[in-house]
Amino acid sequence: MSAVRITHHHSEHISKSTAKKSNGFISGSLALAISTALIADVGAEEINLDALMVEGTHTAADDNPYAQSGVPYKAKKLSNSKRSRDIADTPATVTVLTKEAIADSGKTELKDILSAQPGITLGTGEGGNSFGDRYVIRGYEARSDVFTDGLREPGLISRDTFAIEQLEISKGPNSTFAGRGSTGGAVNSVTKKASLEDDFVNLSAGLGTDNYQRYTLDGNKIVNQDLAVRLNVLYAEKDVPDRGPAGEQRMGLLFSTVYQPSYDLKIAADYYHYQSDDTPDVGTYLVDGKPNANQDYPGNQALDFLRSQADTLTLTVEQKLNDRVHLENKIRFGKTTNEYIMTTKRANGKDRTFAGWQDNQYLGNQTNLIIDQEIAGRRHTIITGVELSQEKVQGATTAFAQYRNGGAYEIDFDNNTATKLGKATDYKLNTVSAYLMDTITINEDWELFAGLRYDYFQYDLWLAASSGRGGDVPEANYAFSDGLFNGHVGVVYSPWQHGNIYTNWSTSANINGGEADSAGNCGYGGICTDDQGNYQSAEPERSINLELGTKWNLMNERLLLSTALFQITKDNVIEGGNDSYQTGGSLNTGKNRVEGIEFGASGNLTPKLSAQFAMALMDSETLKSFDPDNVGKPKANFAKQSANLQLRYQALPKLAVGGNATYSSEIYGGQPDAAASDNIRLDGHTIYDLFASYQVSEKLELRGNIQNLTDQDYYTAVYRGGDIVYIGDARSANLTLNYQF
Repeated sequence: MSAVRITHHHSEHISKSTAKKSNGFISGSLALAISTALIADVGAEEINLDALMVEGTHTAADDNPYAQSGVPYKAKKLSNSKRSRDIADTPATVTVLTKEAIADSGKTELKDILSAQPGITLGTGEGGNSFGDRYVIRGYEARSDVFTDGLREPGLISRDTFAIEQLEISKGPNSTFAGRGSTGGAVNSVTKKASLEDDFVNLSAGLGTDNYQRYTLDGNKIVNQDLAVRLNVLYAEKDVPDRGPAGEQRMGLLFSTVYQPSYDLKIAADYYHYQSDDTPDVGTYLVDGKPNANQDYPGNQALDFLRSQADTLTLTVEQKLNDRVHLENKIRFGKTTNEYIMTTKRANGKDRTFAGWQDNQYLGNQTNLIIDQEIAGRRHTIITGVELSQEKVQGATTAFAQYRNGGAYEIDFDNNTATKLGKATDYKLNTVSAYLMDTITINEDWELFAGLRYDYFQYDLWLAASSGRGGDVPEANYAFSDGLFNGHVGVVYSPWQHGNIYTNWSTSANINGGEADSAGNCGYGGICTDDQGNYQSAEPERSINLELGTKWNLMNERLLLSTALFQITKDNVIEGGNDSYQTGGSLNTGKNRVEGIEFGASGNLTPKLSAQFAMALMDSETLKSFDPDNVGKPKANFAKQSANLQLRYQALPKLAVGGNATYSSEIYGGQPDAAASDNIRLDGHTIYDLFASYQVSEKLELRGNIQNLTDQDYYTAVYRGGDIVYIGDARSANLTLNYQF
């Protein structure tokens, strides 16, 4: 079935790079000079990377609705309706990874994809990454700033790409868009949706080294002219390369449906289920300041487990009230569960076991009214909305010298089972938010954008009595409420046909105890008290971002280049005490800064060559601290230089080859938002991957991937005491068959 797509967007906006006329010889010469080096190969025989897709012609059945047609590595739009302009005209640093770029990379877990992106590192927790993927963006904790289709995800889990259409990474504070947190940025996964355009079924089967096997199904069925359904299914398992008995097992399902009885009304619903059952890789530890590359596994590790499960249900209603007014509403209910027991070996030769479980529940509703209207002779794109959310987290964690009962689990060693014991923490956070944003087209060259958001929250945390390194701690309740104002304002200046210059100012705010998984662990984002036990007087942590950038949409919008200077200053930082796992700390005594420059490129360099490139050069400094010795030190979990380049070359009409290079400079360990520990250090590294794909027939594709081609030993994250070091994956290879019905 071939059809012409009619897409219903909240705001029809032609990219300024295509709508504007040339602005004279100087600007034209500048654009020509920038692009000349990139189009040297344009005279060669054109072999398009994908089928050339022209508006009004047939597109691929499973085409990404936000992508640039015919350019596999370039997205045109963001999925978030609050972002009213194309990416090329959005005044912010945004990296978008398309499903084609993700598939070519061969990476299937979000932590592997994101940790390869410049400005993003991985964090650890005691006993490893106990509750799923933890990201640090531009030096700031981002584990709670993870969204799916614009709504916050419930809880921390390990995440897979099987249901992802594109991955959107926004850099810099943006609480106007994301709500609390988002100091370094936010990550939004866009899921695959049912389509009323075409029926299709895509099957994929992969086998590889280290017992790798992966099977996926993606099928869309048009039931009638108003109704369609889509099903994505995943089963995957593998051993961690050279790290047995560590291994992973993944199962997932995404069922989505769309009902569109008229052009003006669309109703969509989806159900997502995902579960993992892993034998965790606890990594190694530092000896004399260097990772121990020859660590033997603790004897009990084969009994360890790390299990998680997520179930979410989302309903979206979009109503076009008239040609200029659009209303949309999203509601989501989700639950996640996480359970783990893991053993680590330490430099003193003693095993140490960590155990925990956590149940998360999220209920959220977001309503947006989008108005695209001329007011007083100026075009306004106004977005106003409200958001309601309720987050609940219960859990328990323990640590002990060797396997034994108590704390989080009752362990049956004979049958290798563990039964959860009672909760030790109970966390609730209710939030009501309202926001107003406006993008104003002043004239052909100038656009002004601004926004304001208010979040009112009610916080409640119960902690059971406990005993730890700091002694006995009695049962405690922590409850308070407050409000957060955040905003953004900026200008886009577009005097050239294909380029612009922009500047923006934006803010973010974090509350005391805002990291739900940390409960009473002050040093990791849990609730903090001063030496008098006071917590209610803590002011929100405040961050300000200043950014100056330029974007160029070249080669008939097939290549996007960007550069941005930025500075993030975070004040009123709440600092943890000597024992990060207690509530004691210091309130609003810290201040730090991150500044740098980031470069990006995505799209087609030539008709045969696609590229996804980004590089971040950053510096960080602790400006104020409760401990004066920290002043002047860089931030922990922070790489000053990082870069990633992925290339895909269409060597023959049926054969494409490519590779990926990822570089990260050295990093130092430490608590989140704290000064780095001078003696806890990991060397930098460069990792190379290769891939090739061959179109056997119109319906059958064969793709091969080699990860870590040179089999380099490298390390990706370090715990603040050096007791835990994450080990990068050794070399692996896999072969995947993709068949389209």
